[in-house]
Amino acid sequence: MANKKARGIRAKTRKTLSKKGSKATVNTHLKEFPVNSRVVITIDPSIHSGIPFRRYHGAAGTILRKQGRVFWVKTKRMNKAVEMLVHPAHLKAVKVVE
Repeated sequence: MANKKARGIRAKTRKTLSKKGSKATVNTHLKEFPVNSRVVITIDPSIHSGIPFRRYHGAAGTILRKQGRVFWVKTKRMNKAVEMLVHPAHLKAVKVVE
């Protein structure tokens, strides 16, 4: 009889959440974003707190507000608005072209 397969939040992410390079610094934990700024969700696998679901890796969104150490980010998924809590280590600011 086989054991039941584990299905955690990081399941099927061997390639998506593998990282080579430097370790996370203090600045990655303390990044600040103003409200209504545009960000891209890029998951940093070395930091487990506030990690979004793997489906949203690479998605663009807007900062709604800050709650404690994490930010509420609004993004779209199949024409439906989705709001999620994301740690600032998993966010990158988007340059605004004017």
